[in-house]
Amino acid sequence: MPSLRQFLSHRLIWLALLVALGIGALFARTIWTIRNDEWSYAVQTNANLARTLEQGLAWSLDSFDKSLEGVAREVARPEVWALPPDLRSRVVFDNSLRARGAGDVLVLDAQGSVILDSGTLTPRRANFADRDYFLAFRDRGESGLFFGKPVPSRVTGLNILPISRAYFNADGSFAGVVVGAIRLSYFNELFGSLDLGSNSGINMFRQDGVVISRFPYGDADVGKTIAGSSNLLRFQTEGTGSFVGKAALDGVERLYSFRPVGNYPLILNVAQSADTILAKWRSSAWGLGGFAVLLMLGCLGLALLFVRELVLRQQVSVRLAEAEHDLRTTLDNVPSMIAYWDANMRNRFANRAVLEEFGTYPVPVHGRHISELLGETRYAASKPYYDLALSGAPQRFERTDKDPQGLPRHSIVSYQPDADPSGVVTGLFVQVTDITERKRMEDELFDEKERVRLTLQAIGDAVVCSDAKGMVTYLNPVAERLTGWQAFDAAGHNVDEVVSLRSPHNDMPLANTLRTAILKDVATDPVRGVLVHRTSGQRFQVEETASPINDRHGVVTGAVAVLRDVTEAVAMAERMAHLAQYDALTDLPNRVLLQDRAQLAMAQARRDSKSLAVMYLDLDGFKEVNDRLGHDVGDILLVQFAQRLQAAVRASDTVCRQGGDEFVVLLPGLDGVEPACLVARKILAACDAAFDLAGQPARVGVSGGIALFPQHGSTIDELSRHADGAMYAAKRSGRMRFMLYRGPDAEPEVVLPGPTLAATAQ
Repeated sequence: MPSLRQFLSHRLIWLALLVALGIGALFARTIWTIRNDEWSYAVQTNANLARTLEQGLAWSLDSFDKSLEGVAREVARPEVWALPPDLRSRVVFDNSLRARGAGDVLVLDAQGSVILDSGTLTPRRANFADRDYFLAFRDRGESGLFFGKPVPSRVTGLNILPISRAYFNADGSFAGVVVGAIRLSYFNELFGSLDLGSNSGINMFRQDGVVISRFPYGDADVGKTIAGSSNLLRFQTEGTGSFVGKAALDGVERLYSFRPVGNYPLILNVAQSADTILAKWRSSAWGLGGFAVLLMLGCLGLALLFVRELVLRQQVSVRLAEAEHDLRTTLDNVPSMIAYWDANMRNRFANRAVLEEFGTYPVPVHGRHISELLGETRYAASKPYYDLALSGAPQRFERTDKDPQGLPRHSIVSYQPDADPSGVVTGLFVQVTDITERKRMEDELFDEKERVRLTLQAIGDAVVCSDAKGMVTYLNPVAERLTGWQAFDAAGHNVDEVVSLRSPHNDMPLANTLRTAILKDVATDPVRGVLVHRTSGQRFQVEETASPINDRHGVVTGAVAVLRDVTEAVAMAERMAHLAQYDALTDLPNRVLLQDRAQLAMAQARRDSKSLAVMYLDLDGFKEVNDRLGHDVGDILLVQFAQRLQAAVRASDTVCRQGGDEFVVLLPGLDGVEPACLVARKILAACDAAFDLAGQPARVGVSGGIALFPQHGSTIDELSRHADGAMYAAKRSGRMRFMLYRGPDAEPEVVLPGPTLAATAQ
């Protein structure tokens, strides 16, 4: 065994040590670069997220502000107060107040009492003179839009963010306040689709530091203030940007990306925990560091092994010389040409047959390059194989050249790479065996078989051949699979028995294309049909063509048919056509199919002097199910409701899912509103039983609006709009009821009242 001194005397060891240190330095730099990239990406991503959320919130607040401004402008007009209560409510409160997450809008007088309420014609008894927004307008003369401190609503009990504007008398004196509210849960819903990792979230503050929303930490911190904290000072002074700091509320270090919300006194920030940002990097750093250590150790280990092999090779060189003599004696008596060439393609060994081939026997060719012996032409033809073999890929192929008489000579050539213990190819073993006679016999047999194989079996589709009498002579494997016949079993049977296509429309037998090709002596056009498997009965959609087979005199000697399996293509086309007209979740008709059926129903109604009804339905409490049990359970509820809805209507009616929890029912061929009310009663009754939502029973009601053709509109768009308005009127007036559209100047009429929302929730 080599000594330690022998190992250390090799420069390769020291070179490997330097390479290992270089690998370690390179990986260290890479790990640090990855950390910087990870951090930069988090900064950019959080800044983009903050910008996107801010723009969405600013747009919603702009819309809400314009609505409050419109209410303040209307209530400041004396003539508005002279209107009847219901007309005054419609004039003051318009549809723009129905923003997502917004509650009712209240109009307060100069003493803080409610005098108008968007939720009801009879104002609720409440006084808000103690609220900060009321005091700000009355005592401090605030103007414009004012954001109050988040508080629990005295009406609903929910946490809200009051947003208010003052209105004034004709003489400019303070007249009162218009106040609306946004549920704080709206912000949680808005931010709910985002997952920034543990100890991370999205916060919104007033400019003075009062906490409005802190997602996903719940409402525990709502109303608290971080006034005076270093983070808030940076929010206030810098306006927009990103920095790393510790939260005043929980002391967690986070990356803050912040910006103001539009022109409002609100600050939005995306706060992602530094640990969360760097968690993936730490995992990668450990992995890369470990890999670097393994590479360094591997580099040193390989160097040690290589040096060890060099030392040992010196010890066995004498034994190799003895083995070479024995090997030469043996190989000189082998009839094949055997030689060994080193990595530079210089000869190291050649047996007698090789020397005779090169015409040098008994003079050896040791050390000569192979191109000197083969000549330029033969060497250029063989060089690609040498290169592949020297790269470590064994080569075995047949070669054809000419013997001294100029006749073809066939050989089997084998290039076997010779690799040292470390895997480096050091040379090639070459063996050349003359197979000229065997090749001649194989070629004759191969030519015959190749013609048959290329003509028939290589075809990917089913191939059926027959003679001139229409008797089967051949089936390829694909045809055996489609027909259920084995080739030997089908031989001699009539083609009408083996291949019989049926119409995909009425299952009637189709004319046999093979017989048509034989009788008419022309190729047939493609025929689409159904092929029934002989034993299993499985049905395949196939496309068949047939052509006659003529001899050299033009006489028809048979025919060949090609059957292409198009079953999957047909099924896919049918599936795509279905998906284009049906809802993927409930399998109900979608809006496209509803439009088509509605046009047909209206045309039929005009011809028969009948009526039809369009119902818009909306589930009461669907959002609560989604929030409490999750969207997957919400999808189960939609499917169960769709099934009950279909069971409640006639077979001629159409039930369509409009989107979300909204459904549309088209009732054609009616004599008036009473049949529509009967269907509405069935729909309400269908919701009496609790729904089974993943093992949890839940009661969910439904509100609906009805519009009739032609009384309420001449197009499906008009009917849909009027039915939708009646449905929203039903939800505002208590839910679990149906209301009928009565015209543009009249309130929808309750045609089927239901229980109160509170009773439904129980």
